[in-house]
Amino acid sequence: MSEHENLERYVEALGLAALDLWSELPQDVQQRLFEQAVLRGHKSERDESLREQLAQFLHSHHERTGRRDAGQAGAV
Repeated sequence: MSEHENLERYVEALGLAALDLWSELPQDVQQRLFEQAVLRGHKSERDESLREQLAQFLHSHHERTGRRDAGQAGAV
């Protein structure tokens, strides 16, 4: 495997592990991870809605996140 392939593998594994454990993470850790994901994932003007898309994804896939006040979009 090339160094780039290894990096992609590690990033995917860590990302999936974070998703698996998301509901168990303290809210402040969730918020920090969420904000970092928005920063890292924002690559162009097309990504302006990334914050909302990530919030919707997390709310629909994780019970504890989904129960939070819908008025806190982005405050995952």
